[in-house]
Amino acid sequence: MSLLDKEPVKRVEKFLKEFDHCLEVIVLENSARTAQDAATALDCNVGAIVKSLLFKAKDSFTLCLVAGDKRCSLNKLKKIKNEKDISMASPEEVKTQTGYTIGGVSPIGHLNNLEIIIDNSLKRFNELFAAAGHPNCVFKINFSDIQKITNGKVEDIIE
Repeated sequence: MSLLDKEPVKRVEKFLKEFDHCLEVIVLENSARTAQDAATALDCNVGAIVKSLLFKAKDSFTLCLVAGDKRCSLNKLKKIKNEKDISMASPEEVKTQTGYTIGGVSPIGHLNNLEIIIDNSLKRFNELFAAAGHPNCVFKINFSDIQKITNGKVEDIIE
């Protein structure tokens, strides 16, 4: 079975094609479970890898898209969200909310409607690579299009 036949990857691919038929899922020979792994596999700057990080505040979830060479700031996120307590979602919550397992969480095609915040430092790159539903699958997109396809808000959310 090809990775492109897996349901989460198909979900990403469908979302991509509806947005722009030129966008496609890239299958990597090696895992892109971490930003560094992805950058090595794609021969690109680790900062051009989009990390999809799910955070939880009370009963609401926010997906933060962060450059692979940066760390998300909980303090900045708390200020933006006006919340006292924000934490990383558990692997089970990630799967339930997004439909993806950690290592393959895509910025698009989630099972639930999620608020999305995009790290403004991603603007540095002409090309970005984001997970496509599986640790060995990614897609290439530019900053403007990732904003449009996710309907995400651009903020300073890094340490």
